[in-house]
Amino acid sequence: MALSVDSALSKALKHEKKFEWQSAAAIYRAILDDFPNNTSAIKGYNRALDRVNKPPSVLSEPPQEETNALLHLYTAGQFERALSSAQRLLKAFPRSFSLLNFMGALYLQKKDFASALDLFKNIVSLNPQYPEAHNNMGIAWAGIGNVEAALDCYQTAVHLKPDYCDAHYNLGNALSELDQFQQAINAYKQGLAHNFEHVETHYNLGNALARSGDFSEAIIYYQHAITRAPDYVDAYNNMGRVKAEVGDQTGATDCYLQALRLNPDCADAYNNMGLTLADQDQLQSAINLYRKALAIQPDTPDVLYNLGVTLNKVGDLKAAFDHFRRGVKVQPENASIHSQKLYQQALMCDWPGIAEDQQALMSLGLRDSEVEPFILLSLEDAPERHRLRAATYAQKKFSQNPLIDAPRPSKKPERLRIGYFSADFHEHPVAYLMAKILELHDRDQFAIYAYSFGANKADAMRSRLIEAVDTFADVRAMTDKEVASLARSDEIDIAIDLTGYTQNNRTGIFACRAAAIQINFLGYPGTMGADFMDYIIADKNLIPDRLRHHYSENILCMPHAYMPTDNTRKISSRALTRADMGLPEDAFVFCCFNDSYKIKEMEFGIWMRLLRQISGSVLWLRKANHWFEANLIAEAEKRHIDPARLIFADRIPMDEHLARHTLADLFLDTFAFNAHTTATEALWAGLPLVTKVGHGFATHVIASLLSAVGLPELITEKADDYEALILALATDPLRLAAIRQKFAANRLSAPLFDTELFTRHLENECQQAYQNYFEGQPTENITVGAKTL
Repeated sequence: MALSVDSALSKALKHEKKFEWQSAAAIYRAILDDFPNNTSAIKGYNRALDRVNKPPSVLSEPPQEETNALLHLYTAGQFERALSSAQRLLKAFPRSFSLLNFMGALYLQKKDFASALDLFKNIVSLNPQYPEAHNNMGIAWAGIGNVEAALDCYQTAVHLKPDYCDAHYNLGNALSELDQFQQAINAYKQGLAHNFEHVETHYNLGNALARSGDFSEAIIYYQHAITRAPDYVDAYNNMGRVKAEVGDQTGATDCYLQALRLNPDCADAYNNMGLTLADQDQLQSAINLYRKALAIQPDTPDVLYNLGVTLNKVGDLKAAFDHFRRGVKVQPENASIHSQKLYQQALMCDWPGIAEDQQALMSLGLRDSEVEPFILLSLEDAPERHRLRAATYAQKKFSQNPLIDAPRPSKKPERLRIGYFSADFHEHPVAYLMAKILELHDRDQFAIYAYSFGANKADAMRSRLIEAVDTFADVRAMTDKEVASLARSDEIDIAIDLTGYTQNNRTGIFACRAAAIQINFLGYPGTMGADFMDYIIADKNLIPDRLRHHYSENILCMPHAYMPTDNTRKISSRALTRADMGLPEDAFVFCCFNDSYKIKEMEFGIWMRLLRQISGSVLWLRKANHWFEANLIAEAEKRHIDPARLIFADRIPMDEHLARHTLADLFLDTFAFNAHTTATEALWAGLPLVTKVGHGFATHVIASLLSAVGLPELITEKADDYEALILALATDPLRLAAIRQKFAANRLSAPLFDTELFTRHLENECQQAYQNYFEGQPTENITVGAKTL
């Protein structure tokens, strides 16, 4: 009899597990008819009867023991079993919000975001006030890639449940992904206000603060994360990156080493330590660390990029190119790697390789992924795309919150304080152009400050620059915000960026607003596309009216050339001969000392045709790298030109370099990226140039300079005219001699080499820009008249 009762009880329990409450109640009732005192039957009957008599709304949630069993499977990672059990329960409890939410969470774990999204949509349609469902629906939207939709869901979740820490965390993540870092910071801090022990929120808040340029506070939150999770490798790694940003290289290295102690296979730590060493010019050590990172994670795009950049710095262009090419293969959509690959090819004059990527070039840096704007300037003459690239770069890279605006003064200062900011206050083309200007500034009207964030090279030029200014500050070890704050404390009225988007730039200083008026000048040949740069210094030949819409800045228009010069630059008195330079004595010598990346197939083809037509003529180029030389020799041979007619000039002291220009007959300019400082050197030495203008800033530089020395007849607008003019000058000695004689007669009196006049014009533009600001007027284009002093 006991066996039959046990069997009956077992059968009743099976019905309970299937939620067949009436069948279970009937069995328990039958047992009690024969055994009215059976405790198990009494409890089972009451339990089943209670379920039978409850309305559906009360039965919307499964029993707690069933919920606990599901959670146990979920915690154990048995997602398939948990999903199967949940689906079984859902048949009995189709209106269970917690069960539907749990199933959605299981789909999220399985990365089945579409199924999860359908479930969460169903939940919020049944119960719009369920914050957990809104939060999880946001996670599903984010998994699909719709961050904006995810953002709406998280915002709804925190509105319904203000102390919902996880939803604040997810909201911060979504805002960070949209580059809205200040809002992300607020969201993370809201979450921590309700749960300060949430480790991931501390970590991601540190990341958002770092991205917004608030490095000191970022370090605090990384420390909070590490205090709560001492083995948090990523927190150590990212804290190291931030410490490197604030100049604490030792602290940064300590963080990376700790990360590696915790995880010897942390490729990111090797990569970041490599960046830190590269910043200290320990390039070979950096290369070794990048290679260790790649040994752990062979195809990491960031490491391939960093290794390529560093290999380029040590002169191994081919190896740099190989790593960039590998990066493109791994991640074709990575615009930064793709653009660097093209730049390496430009340095080596690998024109066939560039041609293969011509279609990709036209879209690089225009959409979501930013590129360094400078490296694509020489690859196409497309000012509309250059502006878009610059704007995308500025938006993505420089999201720092500016310092609070200083109140507009009620009285103009007796002397305007001008701050010049540069990475190149040493032997460098920018320094050669600016040195005399800094010396000539009128100290009755201006106080001149220099902020150097480049290498401290103890050369003669740096000593000269330090003497030339009233205050010289080496700010390499300071953060962008600290430099901007220093400029504010120095009461700088006008901040002039001499570096722009060129190497070692610190554009973030200007994003933080170092001064009320900020000017883009000289270093970068184009618009910076940034709303924090108020002006660009140019001239009417450099930026014609029809092309002004390609510039985000207002234009300070100089009356002659935009480019300064130093009319005291020494030219060696040594009697150089063509034989000294390896040049034939009686040949016509075409010269182009432009950097290798500026030389393109179109102009080189023209040069080779000219060599073919001018018997015995040679092309004199500056040595760059052996791949460049090998490729040009091959291109010459393809055009049936003897490679011996290409002569590559060695690097020599600057005064002798200036002097050797007198050995050439004519300087030939490049198209998409003209000569810049190189052109002023040729003209200062008395060597005429022929140029062709295009559309962008960098294609009008020589037109600006030639106009300022009275040689507009050497400016052409079409490639055919460029070639024809050069041929005419090379075959008509009297015509060329007349041009050289005209140039020699007015070279020293021409506006281009009147450094004193240029300085007065520059000061006048600064005075007008400041007056405009002082009066509360919006920034506008300003033109200085030729006779204005």
